[in-house]
Amino acid sequence: MTHYAHSGTKDDRSDWQSLPDHLEAVERLARARGERLGLGTAAALAGRLHDLGKYDPAFDRVLRGENGPVVDHSTAGGRVLLAPNSGCPQPVAEGLAQAILGHHAGLPDMDNGKDNRDLKSRIATPGATLDPEWKSHLPVDFSAVSAEFRAHMRKDTAGFDLSVAVRMVFSCLVDADYRDTEAFYDALEGRARDRDWPALQDLLPDLQRRFAAHMAQFEATTDLNRLRADILCHVRAKADMPPGLFTLSVPTGGGKTLASLGFALDHAARHGHRRILYAIPYTSIIDQTAKVFGDVLGHENMLEHHSAIEIEGMKELSRDKIRQAMEDWAAPVIVTTNVQLFESLFAARPSRVRKLHNIAGSVIVLDEAQCLPRRLLAPTLAMIDTLCAHYGCTIVLCTATQPAFDSGQLPSGGLPLSGRELAPDPDALARRLERARIGQGGTMDDAALVAALTATRQGFVIVNSRKHALALFEAAKAAGLEGLIHLTTRQYPAHRRAIIEGIKTRLKDGQPCRLIATSLIEAGVDLDFPCGWRAEAGLDSVIQAAGRVNREGKRPLEASVLTVFAAPENPPPADVAQLAKAMHKVARERGFDTLLAPEAIRDWFEEVYWRAGPERLDEHQLTKKFDFSYPSTNFAFRTAAESYRMIESPMVPVIIARDVEAQDWVRKLSDAWEKSGKIARALQPFTVQIPHLARETLRANGKGDFIAPDLRGDAFFVLSDPELYRDETGLWWEQADYLSADQAVV
Repeated sequence: MTHYAHSGTKDDRSDWQSLPDHLEAVERLARARGERLGLGTAAALAGRLHDLGKYDPAFDRVLRGENGPVVDHSTAGGRVLLAPNSGCPQPVAEGLAQAILGHHAGLPDMDNGKDNRDLKSRIATPGATLDPEWKSHLPVDFSAVSAEFRAHMRKDTAGFDLSVAVRMVFSCLVDADYRDTEAFYDALEGRARDRDWPALQDLLPDLQRRFAAHMAQFEATTDLNRLRADILCHVRAKADMPPGLFTLSVPTGGGKTLASLGFALDHAARHGHRRILYAIPYTSIIDQTAKVFGDVLGHENMLEHHSAIEIEGMKELSRDKIRQAMEDWAAPVIVTTNVQLFESLFAARPSRVRKLHNIAGSVIVLDEAQCLPRRLLAPTLAMIDTLCAHYGCTIVLCTATQPAFDSGQLPSGGLPLSGRELAPDPDALARRLERARIGQGGTMDDAALVAALTATRQGFVIVNSRKHALALFEAAKAAGLEGLIHLTTRQYPAHRRAIIEGIKTRLKDGQPCRLIATSLIEAGVDLDFPCGWRAEAGLDSVIQAAGRVNREGKRPLEASVLTVFAAPENPPPADVAQLAKAMHKVARERGFDTLLAPEAIRDWFEEVYWRAGPERLDEHQLTKKFDFSYPSTNFAFRTAAESYRMIESPMVPVIIARDVEAQDWVRKLSDAWEKSGKIARALQPFTVQIPHLARETLRANGKGDFIAPDLRGDAFFVLSDPELYRDETGLWWEQADYLSADQAVV
């Protein structure tokens, strides 16, 4: 009997894909991906066994479209490996079984004791009788697979290392399975897809020339530009150093973004890295960085990918059960967010994990590394360490305020960073690049802040919540302040970018410019104010805010002041309050006017990280979710994925189609031949993230809806009521139900 993996269109089955053909193709594709990671044999074996359940005669009835019970085809391969007589060593069998069982539903836990989705429960369920032909796929010797896994494990971190190896094999398997299935249906339906990106190594000579031409525009006619050129030269000179972990500690204004890009290009050229990946902590600034990189390197060579619109769940023109290939991060240069990067590395869903094999062999720059969330720091650092130790990655911790991540500063769990600094004498740089000083403002209510802004022609106030920022803006507006601007994440990125350009013009031309914002302007936004005010927060945030004062160093230091104030009527969130408390402790010990000194910054980071206790650095005890006591593993992939959330309150996107460009792309949503991934990337600059329940309220009250849900699912929600979006304050969603009732009366 011939067994099939995928059905075709002809009744005689002449255009159907046979199961052996599919298994052999996935094995080959998975091996090619795994070989780059030193896991080629393991990935190939997962590919060879992943669909053994399709040897169940009942699956043939499924392909024929006949009614009948659901057929579980994903468990059989794992059950075969875990059988006592399989000959596969237990740790290998368990790891590969989790990858195979998860290739549709996601990586399962080994044994969570809560439901029947874990591996233990699924394996215990009796399987169907398979056609004996399946036995031809089972290897006789597992020694090569065992050797690959052992090579990816260290004595002190064996469990975590092995769990990452399983994730990488899973990534290779899922990507190979998607690609072969997609290729089969494309050939069947006469379609051709452009899936290939140019290789980074082929592009590097041109990218390096483009970078050199861009940097040549900055004439070394000022002390600051000369210093930036010296920093860049010093950083690039270290590109020959062996791959691994690096720090790049350059104060705000020192040109660290372009310096890190220059290093990444040279280092990749020297050591053969496959891509450059730049991760940013905030979606609010990713579009600016992506634009800079695109202008330098060419937008055609770069992928901008973050969570403004999640591609998960989209529908495509294809057969019912075949989805468009998800983003696989095959582009030579990728600009993304910490959320997208690290949540993918800890994810269980196939669509999120698919990209992991392409992260291997990358130069990864973590911009503003001090923003990595403290409550997830231990597992995050463990992942960073493993990527460098076993997967050919170079990772640069790029920041103006280098956090205490060095193993020499930690009781346990730190990174080997000694001797890996790229910048020339960071302490001396901090002194040379000091542009502002910090002052104490004491307690200031909104009236006092409005009075302070009134007294200066150009200045900013940064507060800790959107609610406070909006209230302060309304108070300043009522006071008639000239040049008043509100910047908020309620505005979509393209709109914010236009506002920021307007701010720069006002500052340059000496026009009145009084900005009220949240912390979104503290990183990656190049603004140069003469003075500012910052609500109490962590010292890292205060220093970032100070970087917006006298940024270009053209004003006297004594007059360039960031005033830190307390706002008891608008207290900060509990976690921010704890960071502010640590800042005051350092200030009492060293003096408030020394907070910008490197010594004070080191004291603060040690206070908030290592003196806080290890339990605060691993809130969900994720590093203990990957136990390995030979020969048994107990990897809780699904539980870890559910717990590893950099943003604890998930937000969902709303498209604001005010611009002509956005309107054009929204119209394309109804065109079945336009690909969702392409549209999603194009619409990212026109989205606002809001709470899920708020979006449901908008929908229930006729203020917006999903466009072309028959083609796109629930991926593209477009605001339909333009009155809810205002130039000054962005999207106003809180009163959608009230506004609906009011309009109904009218």
